[in-house]
Amino acid sequence: MFKQVYDPVSNSLGWSTLFAVLPLVTLFVLLGGFKVKAHVAALAALVVSMLVALVVYSMPIGQTLDSAAEGAVFGLFPIMWIVVNAIWIYNMTVDSGHFAVLRRSFGRLSDDQRVQAVLIAFCFGALMEALAGFGTPVAISAVMLIGLGFKPIKAAAVALVANTAPVAFGAIAVPITTLSEVSGLPQDNLGSMVGRQTPFLALIVPLILVGMVDGRRGIRQAWPAALVGGVAFAVAQFVCSNYISVELTDIVASLVSAGAIVLLLRVWQPSETLRVEARPATGRPAIAGGSETLDPNFAAAADRRAETPDSGGDVLKAYAPYLVIIAVFALAQISWLPFKDFLDARTKEFDWPGLHVVNSAGEAPTSLTFKFNWASSAGTLLLLSGLITMPILRITPARAVRAWVRTVVQLRWAILTVASVLAIAYVMNLSGQTITIGQWLAGAGGFFAFLSPILGWFGVAVTGSDTSSNSLFGALQVAAAHKADLSPTLMAASNSSGGVLGKMISPQNLAIGAAAVGMAGGEGDIFRKVIAWSIGLLLILAVLVYLQSTDVLGWMVP
Repeated sequence: MFKQVYDPVSNSLGWSTLFAVLPLVTLFVLLGGFKVKAHVAALAALVVSMLVALVVYSMPIGQTLDSAAEGAVFGLFPIMWIVVNAIWIYNMTVDSGHFAVLRRSFGRLSDDQRVQAVLIAFCFGALMEALAGFGTPVAISAVMLIGLGFKPIKAAAVALVANTAPVAFGAIAVPITTLSEVSGLPQDNLGSMVGRQTPFLALIVPLILVGMVDGRRGIRQAWPAALVGGVAFAVAQFVCSNYISVELTDIVASLVSAGAIVLLLRVWQPSETLRVEARPATGRPAIAGGSETLDPNFAAAADRRAETPDSGGDVLKAYAPYLVIIAVFALAQISWLPFKDFLDARTKEFDWPGLHVVNSAGEAPTSLTFKFNWASSAGTLLLLSGLITMPILRITPARAVRAWVRTVVQLRWAILTVASVLAIAYVMNLSGQTITIGQWLAGAGGFFAFLSPILGWFGVAVTGSDTSSNSLFGALQVAAAHKADLSPTLMAASNSSGGVLGKMISPQNLAIGAAAVGMAGGEGDIFRKVIAWSIGLLLILAVLVYLQSTDVLGWMVP
């Protein structure tokens, strides 16, 4: 039995924290400073985390290896199981030619890249986040942007920054559900509080997107689309999370936002249209093959005029995979239908072999139990959605199998990166390194309200998952809140809200974004494109949370 000690270095949290952060420093320095490939940086950081666990925290070597193994398996299932099947569905739409129809459908709404960025990366990406999460919206929206002519690095960066406001309610609000379980606080209260924080991000992010695409000119000319989309999303997210359903929050917000922009485009268009930069000459985005060349002389507007208009049936088939996904996930998540209970009953839970760890209070961490929810997993539901989609798109079983295998091959380095990052998270968590860092931050007293979202940001930056960050720090946030005489609901919710801003810089999502646009190995370049936005938005949110902990905005806390 290994008992966690959080101050192993001279009984000091400060000195212990200096060692506990070494894996993270290694990861981010290699990734951002030395431009090392993400999977290499993650493997190096994993070695460092294991050495710190062994040498500093005195964790037995067997337990250290077992914790790394459990984390790696969790990275494969459910996380990469979700991503592989989501991109498999996308690849089938490409193979059948229906992705081009979908691309043209979005393109006909507006020729302007700045508007397309908001519609696809922000609105459509939020819908994908609502249904699947775990990197799926980054992959899907990035390749759709490439299909509309965005350069690969810009497509990946825009998709990553856009994947912020909806994350806390992603995957049918799994992060909120998990936070409620680990913190012991009511789910509705937590959802309401998050719904009074992330809408402020929704107001800002669309403006950032048009700025990323076209600088100050983009903001000056396309701000109406960004403002309408952001306001509609923010209002719908607040109303749904507080008064309707936490689980349906992102679905409602994304559809309302997209609808508002479509209505706006009927009466308004930018004064100047920003045309596409380039488009794959083959019409196939980079993820489908990874080596297609771009035709810089391609004129998108002329191309659209020359194209024969797609029939209503073709457009319906192009949207069919996503309509099927919505239907399957909705049926699987509605509690009063029999499907949810049936799928949940297939779940198997077991203690990970060889792991015998207790925290300082003598209790076993919840992460020792592995939940194999093979039937109800979002990845399995996506697989089912793909099987239903096959006959609609007229994809033969043999062709579908080849597309699935090709998807795995394309994502091989992303799979290794994700498995390595989750292995780091589990080693740090079970050895006590993560709690050391968290407790050191919690010693800030009332100022902890400012640091609370930063802790959530840190957790997602490491694990790539708001759900995982809430699992790591949810209970810690509540304990720190009681210690500092702060609202437990506010602090726990801030962990999830702050976490959404770590999503864009997590190695897991950087690897997914890079793989999706055919830039495997270019994660460092994308990282440098988004890090400033991540930190800037985090500081804004931290100030908001701090004010919510005082009399200034304390009335916002339920």
